[in-house]
Amino acid sequence: MHQEFLMGNEAIAMGAIAAGVDLVCGYPGTPSTEVLETVAKHRSQGTYVEWSVNEKTAMEMAGGAAYAGARSMVTMKQMGLNVAADPLMCLSYIGVKGGMVVLVADDPGPISSQTEQDTRTFAAFSKVPVFDPSTPKEAYEMVQEAFVFSEKYQTPVFLRSTTRVSHGYESIEVKDPDEYAVHEIGGFIKDSSRWVIFPRLANMNHRKIEARNAELTDTLSDYPGNRIYREEISPAYPAAFPSNQPAEPSSPPDPFTVRAVATGGFSFTYCMETRERIRREAGESFRLFKVSTPFPFPEKKALEFLEGLDEVLCIEELDPVIERSLTYVCGKYGLKTKILGKLTGDMPASGENSREIVQQAIEGFMEIPFSTKEPLDLPPLPVRPPVLCAGCPHRASFYAVKKAMQGKKTIYCGDIGCYTLGNAMPLDMVDTCLCMGAGQGIAQAISHIEPDTACFAFVGDSTFFASAIPSVVNAVYNQAEMTLIVLDNSTTAMTGHQPHPGTGQTMMGEIVSKISIENILRGIGLETVETVDPLDHTLAVETVRRVAAEKGVKAIIFRSPCIALPAARAAAGKTGPMVVDPEKCIGCKRCIREIGCPALVLATSDKEPDEAGIGQNGPDEAGVAKAVSIKAAIDSAQCTGCGLCAQICPVGAIRREVSHV
Repeated sequence: MHQEFLMGNEAIAMGAIAAGVDLVCGYPGTPSTEVLETVAKHRSQGTYVEWSVNEKTAMEMAGGAAYAGARSMVTMKQMGLNVAADPLMCLSYIGVKGGMVVLVADDPGPISSQTEQDTRTFAAFSKVPVFDPSTPKEAYEMVQEAFVFSEKYQTPVFLRSTTRVSHGYESIEVKDPDEYAVHEIGGFIKDSSRWVIFPRLANMNHRKIEARNAELTDTLSDYPGNRIYREEISPAYPAAFPSNQPAEPSSPPDPFTVRAVATGGFSFTYCMETRERIRREAGESFRLFKVSTPFPFPEKKALEFLEGLDEVLCIEELDPVIERSLTYVCGKYGLKTKILGKLTGDMPASGENSREIVQQAIEGFMEIPFSTKEPLDLPPLPVRPPVLCAGCPHRASFYAVKKAMQGKKTIYCGDIGCYTLGNAMPLDMVDTCLCMGAGQGIAQAISHIEPDTACFAFVGDSTFFASAIPSVVNAVYNQAEMTLIVLDNSTTAMTGHQPHPGTGQTMMGEIVSKISIENILRGIGLETVETVDPLDHTLAVETVRRVAAEKGVKAIIFRSPCIALPAARAAAGKTGPMVVDPEKCIGCKRCIREIGCPALVLATSDKEPDEAGIGQNGPDEAGVAKAVSIKAAIDSAQCTGCGLCAQICPVGAIRREVSHV
């Protein structure tokens, strides 16, 4: 064993490696992405890893490996679980042979997602057990336990992380390679009565699943992660925090026998911090129930916790899973304990918990008075809305379509990725955004409902492979009127530049043939498929006008590398930076007003009276009138030299900086 300072996602990956995982696959999505990347970096010999084309395929891959007795893990964010739901629901019924862990990173807030859905609720819906770690260290341990649990009960198992667990850091005692688990794969054994999900088998397995989960409500009460923290536990926080030993039955009564707190996941950390603060400043404590396996719910442990309590406050993210479960237990056993939380309005119904939210909720609930320091009178943080990077080719693509279609009735259906930011002013080029690949379906639907509308669907290169192809097939088959715009920047940029089928490289480091988007579209049946560099503004605008005027489904591929791929940009001659000639600039601000590049800024300069006119801005200290001229300038630290601004400047005041090297 040795100590490592690990991010939560790294800890999950290292835990899976220590468990002897044989196959890891997934689709990138914040906050889950680093799990698979860490496995790829540190994997044992013989461990296969891949970025699958989408989450559904990844779930099927992991299930197939588990059929053969291998230990497999599939990774995704909560939105990806929706895509993977079809095979998951069936895997729940059919079961597995080897251990299969489904790592889902939820995004409370949401910080980088369309929704903040709760995988614990999905676990109950799919009847799949779920482990809910509260720290990176616990995640490292739980993923190993999850593999054993999965094999014992022959079921997939969720490991549900959240952003603060996935992206938090902790010093963790990790296993050395010679301590990694060794298991026998065994191989796939043909048995149609076991692996072919006919209705009769599904009905029989459903009964088995319900019986198994009913049994697990008792079994999981003994799981060390489900713990009751009582008053006598050492106050030397956080020394008591990592302990998973259950409280002794002979423990003295709590000082608060009428009120207690139930929690799980990262909210447990905030609860423990608040508990220690109350102990330190008020000399008091309270009973705390930590739920690490929210489904199946540890019923017996819950009954032990509820004994003698009048009220319980449930603190959790995101759904009221613990709250509903405790309410059910109280009803089942005739307990009078009042359960409070999201459903009663005592905790926020949405959003991410914070230390402040949890502290205020517990202090108010416990009615524990103690002095607090006055908050610092700090100015508000500046608002920094997300924007497309300086030099991003997506800006040029959106701008070309906007100029080409100016004055026409249009709808621009967007998608999930960097290019969602095309909705921001001044571009204002994303009218809809639902989920990955949905833009194509929305655009073709509008084309049927409003034939006079020019319908555009934007999709990135990675998302095209992940979820857009079937929708384009649908558009061609059902004779929609739609222009598909593929924004190909040669990477999966939003989640950290992972490879995809169009990049020519796999996660195993193999160089393979690139899959051609053009060939796929022509194979589907599109007759017009054109590829153009969006940074060639005149050609891009002309191409959009011509292609959009054609009937049926047609496509334009705007291909230009992401600014984070410097080698590709250098090969394409897109290096900078650009500069503004202040003598030529007339201050029209067109470059700033129309494309919104963060590298373009306003600059002011004083001019003598004979240059700018006397008296416009009042006399200066010497009594001589001067005028302030406001012109465009370029922040060389941000500029990547894409050259779009130079192409739209009406007076040619912007040029590429001359290198003197």
